[in-house]
Amino acid sequence: MDIKILNNRKNDTKMMRDAYIDKLIELARNDERIVVLDADLMNSNGTLKFLNVFPERAFNIGVQESNMVGIAAGLAATNKIPFAHTFTAFMSRRALDQVYMSVAYARLNVKLVATDPGITAAYNGGTHMALQDFAVMLSIPTMYVVEPTDCVMMENLVEQITYTEAPFYIRLLRKFPTKIYEEGSKFKLGKGVLLLDGSDATIISSGIMVEESLKAAEQLKNESINVRVIDMFTLKPIDKELIIESAKKTGAIVTAENHTVINGLGMSVAKIVSENYPIPMEMVGINDEFGEVGDVEYLKKRFNLTAQDIIQKVKKVISRK
Repeated sequence: MDIKILNNRKNDTKMMRDAYIDKLIELARNDERIVVLDADLMNSNGTLKFLNVFPERAFNIGVQESNMVGIAAGLAATNKIPFAHTFTAFMSRRALDQVYMSVAYARLNVKLVATDPGITAAYNGGTHMALQDFAVMLSIPTMYVVEPTDCVMMENLVEQITYTEAPFYIRLLRKFPTKIYEEGSKFKLGKGVLLLDGSDATIISSGIMVEESLKAAEQLKNESINVRVIDMFTLKPIDKELIIESAKKTGAIVTAENHTVINGLGMSVAKIVSENYPIPMEMVGINDEFGEVGDVEYLKKRFNLTAQDIIQKVKKVISRK
């Protein structure tokens, strides 16, 4: 992996949905097998751009998420490479049986693109806030589970996702991410990214919590606490080797995720740690609650997903070493 981290992070000027769909259009120009399905959210998900370029290869199925996934499975069975889109809440709950049976059990090459992860559903509120989707998708055999961090990573991963023969669950932030990586950075599915090194503790995070983890690390450094920060953008297959290495080097781990602490990133890391090199661990995430309406910054504070929350957990886990 050839990865460069930006010194001055800032909000990207490009939406992640556009970074994703622009790259998919680029690949589709040379591969007619690539097709897009959406469940009446083509404007929200950015797939309208694909429809405008390839009207014969883009399908708005309507508010029929389960049917959409079933159709995607049928297309995959005829050697197409279908990308099916809806909000995380609908992909992980409403369409679950079709995801499990028609896609994963059948071992079909369907890419499930789920937008508005966790609290980023914001003003759509609790009904649209999937705080449990990792737990669902991680439990499905054969499923890759990926949460790209910024547009640079998203653009780099699209080709790997397209041509890795497996079902995928891609947890996609629709709007403007914080830009973490320099242009030209290259990533590998299943391999975490070491963003900062340190010896006192390790923070392992994904999605919007990567930026919060970096903020926490910078503040902790002012207190002479040096932490290792890892972007674990592939939750399945997870980077077991990097987790064990971090456990041995720092002797303490904090996980941070925009998801319930039940059966997500934290528990995936805890399983590896407990089986291979047991050390103190703490988890930052949502504590067995439903979502609610609000902007993302308010919701970070409401559900204890801020840099300050990570700092508290780092200090606590160090005290347990």
